Amino acid sequence: MEVSTPFLVGAAIVVAAIVILAWLVLRKKRTERLRDRFGPEYDRVVRSTGDPRRAEARLAERAKRVEGFPLRPLSSADRSRFAARWRAVQARFVDDPAGAAADGDALIQEVMKTRGYPVGDFEQRAADLSVDHAGVVQNYRAARDIALRNRRGEATTEDLRQALVHHRNLFQELLEEPAPTMKEVRHG
Repeated sequence: MEVSTPFLVGAAIVVAAIVILAWLVLRKKRTERLRDRFGPEYDRVVRSTGDPRRAEARLAERAKRVEGFPLRPLSSADRSRFAARWRAVQARFVDDPAGAAADGDALIQEVMKTRGYPVGDFEQRAADLSVDHAGVVQNYRAARDIALRNRRGEATTEDLRQALVHHRNLFQELLEEPAPTMKEVRHG
């Protein structure tokens, strides 16, 4: 049985269409997975690169990098010790808002190190945190922006309070504790 040329061309077109469709579906699923995993950080990286493909490649590289870290949960003793130190940071805010905000950032770095994260420069820390803590990494970036403004003498006490709140949100997640309810915030 001889197969005609038009049939072969038609079959090749159908196969090519199926391959292209499968590729598009896989690409869409990858985008959805990355958006779900990285949340607002996905959009931030897309904006900063100007190219969704390049952004997705960077986010995938982040995830692969963090997979290689020896991450571990905190022991009960570490969790208690860090929680007590956080309470001291918050208490210090009344007398020294800038110092308390700086101490909050330093304590976050110490918790990160204890959990197994490298604590190099800020951008690398934020990128690493975005893999497993995408919901609060924007808080960390906002606190950093306030700290930089404070160094220039441009941050108000309210800005520093907000930085401490941003740090607290990340701190609580790193300690693997739930965020306080609004009732606890008002009464605590």
